[in-house]
Amino acid sequence: QVQLVESGGGLVQAGGSLRLSCVASGRTYGIYAMGWYRQSPEKQRELVATISGGSADYADSVRGRFTISRDNAKSLVYLQMNSLQPEDTAVYYCNARTIPSDYWGQGTQVTVSS
Repeated sequence: QVQLVESGGGLVQAGGSLRLSCVASGRTYGIYAMGWYRQSPEKQRELVATISGGSADYADSVRGRFTISRDNAKSLVYLQMNSLQPEDTAVYYCNARTIPSDYWGQGTQVTVSS
């Protein structure tokens, strides 16, 4: 089992920045990829960014504005979010992938005001 706890969400004005953090505990040695997803009331949960073995991938909507990074020694993954826009408003979830299971955090709310 892997437990994930996110932090760093909040309210920010358009154009502002936030940094999300996610700490993993438990059987972290089995994690081969981590990522961030988000969900707003009117949309399904969508991929924001993933990182695996130092290689990162981003949704088109956030590429160039968001940066994902990982500290393997501390079982942490970060999401630096810059130039935030109202459409980035959502609950952001941390994800950890192992074989055979995916694990999710409880989510952290990000609200961007116009």
